[in-house]
Amino acid sequence: QVQLVESGGGSVQAGGSLRLSCAASGYTYTSGCMGWFRQAPGKEREGVAIIYRRGGSTFYADSVKGRFTISQDNAKNTLYLQMNSLKPEDTAMYYCAVTKSYCVGGVWMSEPQSWDPYWGQGTQVTVSS
Repeated sequence: QVQLVESGGGSVQAGGSLRLSCAASGYTYTSGCMGWFRQAPGKEREGVAIIYRRGGSTFYADSVKGRFTISQDNAKNTLYLQMNSLKPEDTAMYYCAVTKSYCVGGVWMSEPQSWDPYWGQGTQVTVSS
């Protein structure tokens, strides 16, 4: 059974930084994608950053480019999201997700439910002005 456990969320002031982690267990796939998505109250879930498990190519939402960095440690089955220069509009519940196998990062970014991914429970990020 695949489990994804996020950590690292919290409350920070605008301009601050946070590092999110996602520990995956029971996950044996070596291909596909891992990613971070977020959902603010009253809004749809949106893609933040995606990384291919093989090769490490990355995709970012325009709103976070240059501020967020996604990375992975395949040996530890752990996904990270370094978030710098945080803004109040970054406030949301952040979710880790992993596809079972094949994915197209650009598509998954805009269609989070594509390829029936596994989801974590989320970690809250709150940025105050």
